[in-house]
Parts: sequence; C-alpha cells; structure tokens
Amino acid sequence: MDDLLAKTGVAYRALANPSFFENLLEEADSIRERGVFTDVVDADRKAPLTAVADIAAVAARLLLDRSWTGIDNVPVLGPQDLSPHDLARIMTEQLGRPVRYERQPLEELRTTLVGYGLDEAFVQGIADMKQAKDSGLDAGVTRTAATASPTTFQQWCAQTLKPAVLS
Repeated sequence: MDDLLAKTGVAYRALANPSFFENLLEEADSIRERGVFTDVVDADRKAPLTAVADIAAVAARLLLDRSWTGIDNVPVLGPQDLSPHDLARIMTEQLGRPVRYERQPLEELRTTLVGYGLDEAFVQGIADMKQAKDSGLDAGVTRTAATASPTTFQQWCAQTLKPAVLS
C-alpha cells in the first residue's frame, strides 16, 4: 500500500509500529484463570512494544502539522525493548500474582486460528508475521528520542491490563 501511495506523489507519513501492549488483552482470561500468556516468539527475544495511545498521539501530531513534505516512515517504538520473560515479570509485579510465558508452537497457533474459522490465507499472513517477529523483524530501527514513545509497560499494566484481568 505504501508503494501505491508513493506513486501518487502525495506527501504522507506511514507510522511504523512494532507489537502493541494491547495485544495482551486477548490473553486477559488466560492470565486471570491460569497465570499464563502465550505467543510463538522466543522467551528471551527482546523487541520494541508500544501503547496504542502513544501511536494515536503521534498520528494526531502529524495530522495537525502541515509543514512536512515528501514520504517517510515514522517509527513509534515505546520506551524500551522487552522480552516475553520481561513482560511476565512486570505483569507479576503489577498484578500481584504469578504470570508466566509459554511459547506456543507455530503450527498450534495456525490450527487454533483456522479452528476459529479464519481464512487460510489470513492465517498464513499471521503465521508469517509471527515468524518474522521471532527472527527480529521489529529490531530494524534504532530507538532514539524521536522514535521512543512515553508509556511504559508498567504504566500500561497498571492502567489497562490490571482492570481487565482483575475484573
């Protein structure tokens, strides 16, 4: 899509985001009931994560700023790289109960998603994305003051995850 937009000659900025903290809300029931969240990435792979509110703030700033021209990507990387083990430790601290990470085999994820009735091509796209993330896809941009966003995972857990899990 970016290539199609670029060919039009219009000035635009594409927000380039890693995984979102909010993806963990899909795991709220599992965290509440079993103290577990899952994904397919290596438990020690550190990667950037960000809050959607921070992405929205950057988007709003760009929409209000009419001074830029040309075409560019604008990374929104969160304040620090975290691994699934880091996330489990922080969730344990914030929720006041043990939380651990379980690595799910990619084939198991595919089977689950197809079982939900999702289209095979869509499921393959998700599997490809997850595999690319496990291979370091999100590590391609260096965090700087301009690409870091302010919300920490600790803050997000306290404000968003904790009420979802403890409700």
